[in-house]
Amino acid sequence: MYKIPANTLFIGQHLVFVPECHSTNLEVQRLMQQKGSTEGIVVVTQHQTAGRGQQGSIWVSEPGKNLTFSIGLKPNFITLHQQFYLSMAVSLGLYDCLLHFLPDETIKIKWPNDIMVNDKKICGILIENQIVNQRIDRSVVGIGLNVNQRFFPMPQATSMNLEREEVFDLNTVFSVLVEKIEARYLRLKTGELEKLKQAYEENLYWRDELHEFVIDHQTQQGIVKGVTEEGKLCVLLKGELKSFVFREIRYAY
Repeated sequence: MYKIPANTLFIGQHLVFVPECHSTNLEVQRLMQQKGSTEGIVVVTQHQTAGRGQQGSIWVSEPGKNLTFSIGLKPNFITLHQQFYLSMAVSLGLYDCLLHFLPDETIKIKWPNDIMVNDKKICGILIENQIVNQRIDRSVVGIGLNVNQRFFPMPQATSMNLEREEVFDLNTVFSVLVEKIEARYLRLKTGELEKLKQAYEENLYWRDELHEFVIDHQTQQGIVKGVTEEGKLCVLLKGELKSFVFREIRYAY
């Protein structure tokens, strides 16, 4: 059973634990539709049977070994044009948490919002927004963080346990994680957009490195330079800086 985190103002102060569910995002969406729902509600589960990633991909997690939860937020202080800043803030919160537990490892944010440790994926984020009058009325932030799982169907995945050879207490990791996410979210709320973008870009995977990408079914060499305010990835290709939305470009391995 997860405990309400001690060091947050609102995230996780309303905490719902379900041993098993189809999707924590769907559970949070349902709860936020209820009258009097509060910002920061968290639904956490040991086993998510229909976890989703970006663009309908599947997130697979071994029951009881990892953190699988969703947060309900009400970021109506940002416009539709600024919605990627929420992704930046959440990604940086995860980065901060992993830096706390894995200080000796190389931690990077892979655009748009995966977290990499030593070139392997350790975390995925799925943010679903409800738009009202060109503003974000409600957001559901789904997070899957590999903590103690040791075996994965894909070789490019990893966990905190694999990187540190240590069994982590899930509740301790959860408490630190929501604390770090809330701290970054509050900076977003106070308008520190440029600082968030700068921090996101400083920790961007493959930034200022020459790598191969797949664009229009062709492999090209390019250099990640940053992101636009709208969340497009900026890549230098043959001396020309171009920007891409998700699915227009893919990292080649």
